Amino acid sequence: MKNFFKYVFASMLGFLLSFLVIGILLVALVAGIINSAEKDETVSVSANSVLHLDLDEPITEREPRKSTLDRYLDKFEGSRRLGLKEILQGIRGAKTDDKIKGIYLDAEQLQAGLATVEEIREALIDFKKSGKFIIAYSEVYTQKAYYLASVADKIYLNPEGLLEFKGFSSNITFFKGALAKLEIEPQVIKVGTYKSAVEPFVLDKMSEPNKEQVTSFLGSMYQHFLERISASRKIPQDSLFAIANQLKVQDAASAVDYRLADALKYKDEVLNELKAKTGIDAKDEIKAVSIKDYDPTEEDKDEVPDERIAVIYANGDITGGEGNDETIGSERISRAIRKVRTDKKVKAVVLRVNSPGGSALASDVIWREVVLTKKVKPVIVSMGDVAASGGYYIACAADSIFAQPNTITGSIGVFGIIPNMQKFFNRKLGITFDRVKTAEHADLGTVTRPLTEAEKLIIQKEVNRIYESFTKRVADGRRKTQVYVNSIAQGRVWSGVEALNNGLIDRLGNMEDAIKSAAKMAKLTNYKVVDYPAQRDKFQSLFGDSADKIHEYFAKRELGDQYVLYKQVKKALTLKGVQVRLPYDFSVQ
Repeated sequence: MKNFFKYVFASMLGFLLSFLVIGILLVALVAGIINSAEKDETVSVSANSVLHLDLDEPITEREPRKSTLDRYLDKFEGSRRLGLKEILQGIRGAKTDDKIKGIYLDAEQLQAGLATVEEIREALIDFKKSGKFIIAYSEVYTQKAYYLASVADKIYLNPEGLLEFKGFSSNITFFKGALAKLEIEPQVIKVGTYKSAVEPFVLDKMSEPNKEQVTSFLGSMYQHFLERISASRKIPQDSLFAIANQLKVQDAASAVDYRLADALKYKDEVLNELKAKTGIDAKDEIKAVSIKDYDPTEEDKDEVPDERIAVIYANGDITGGEGNDETIGSERISRAIRKVRTDKKVKAVVLRVNSPGGSALASDVIWREVVLTKKVKPVIVSMGDVAASGGYYIACAADSIFAQPNTITGSIGVFGIIPNMQKFFNRKLGITFDRVKTAEHADLGTVTRPLTEAEKLIIQKEVNRIYESFTKRVADGRRKTQVYVNSIAQGRVWSGVEALNNGLIDRLGNMEDAIKSAAKMAKLTNYKVVDYPAQRDKFQSLFGDSADKIHEYFAKRELGDQYVLYKQVKKALTLKGVQVRLPYDFSVQ
């Protein structure tokens, strides 16, 4: 017993000493971070500088909130997420900044949706009105990167590089065979001929209605892609179609032959040209400032107007609860909308939606706040890469809706999916279940037994009711009959151009267009744009979501490119409640 207490006390003492040492080290670390951050000087811009538009990190709607620790954490993490808002501000600022002589565009690692690329491209076109140059260089141009670079005065490609120009495709992964091998039965209840969110789990290929809708919106987006490149590069659209269709660009030289690129150059040659354009001696370094460091938005606080336009960012899957900067939590977004509704300084609201949808209930909670706000001040929606299903649900009540031509929207449909994993547990794992119930349907929703026919009818009735409510919300918001809405609904996905033609949106335009429209409706000429909801800074994010980030890091590390498949299966098996969600996760390539 004596030895027992000796070991216990020794262990306790060791624990306390370790805790104390860790605490001291943590305090020292934080102090060092703060000291380092405070010493870090603001990047200054020299005369005859070039803005380096290096888009080598995923582009989000906006950067995390800045704090004293941001720069240190950027170094600690080894990377930094770029915010679309900050990129656009940087390009607009450079247009009128006499110290900036031009832009060097480096989009080789571009990670963004087509609508996001569209906004940056439009900002670059506007930048060129200043008479300043844009030079693009890359070793490899993906189609998205080339679409962005096509506005440049000169497009240079590494002599051994590659320029992709092959047309669009959308690849969908089907899990029916894998689930069958595991003896997992996806029990599906849905409304909408085109509502194909469940197809990957019950089919082994696309249904004809699904193939029809994908062909339609993909063709619309591709048409826009070719039109814009044709206008920028002065190449006939039918010639561009033939170049892609026949895969004529097979190496770097052929990219120049078909006028998609202007010349083949190595990076040192491009840098020398940039030096010549900015009056820098060939022996000296280029005066360049990265878009990540360039901040032209310095306000005179004495001249900040009282009247405001609120921009509310709704980004990610729609869920109940708080959510975060990458998830639309109904509580957090509803609270933000209520706040701007009662703020007398806020005269109009722009709801920025970038969401594939999610919970039907959470979507309706947000929709209600939009309706109430619309009664007291203008509400304009600006759609990003995707504003579909639940993302359209929360948008449909607005006074006016803006989208990009290549925005994915619509998908007005409803589904529910409950996996029956009884055979998986029984036959694959040797696990069985038994239960006692006080009511016939007390265990409704469990994955350990199949649904009864009566239960399927109950759920189908609820799905039908939600679809009826969804289409009624759209009909009221868009001032159309419910019969017409039903004819363009059925879960069908549309491009921005198609949505304009069928009345789901009002205008093609970007975020700035939506803000100007809101100002016009509120009769404002001098106003301040304020963002909601408040973001957490990087220090809070680092520790607040550390467990999730650690899990995500190791999953990505082990699964590589297959991580996206893992996410799709995980999401499908963890969906709760009836969903208004985009048919599937897809990417245009």
